[in-house]
Amino acid sequence: MTSRRKFIQIVPVAGAALLGARVATAQANLVNEKDPQAAALGYVADASKADKAKYKNWAAGQLCSNCALYQGKPADANGGCPLFAGKVVAGKGWCSAYAKKG
Repeated sequence: MTSRRKFIQIVPVAGAALLGARVATAQANLVNEKDPQAAALGYVADASKADKAKYKNWAAGQLCSNCALYQGKPADANGGCPLFAGKVVAGKGWCSAYAKKG
């Protein structure tokens, strides 16, 4: 039987391992800019690299992290987006479907 002391020693290690796995999974599921859906929407992981000539609706300050579709917290590096099921977008990214959080 595991003692209480042993349990208290194990819990932080297990928690850190799970958190590390979650971060690694998020990085692995990051939307690729060359993905057909991403390319069709002009998605870029760095909003400053958006094609401003092609996407006239782009404006400075528009980021995935402040888009109404972003499913992460504003401070998160990555978050879900319903446009890219099963994938995450960069918080500092941008696409032509940007909709200001209201």
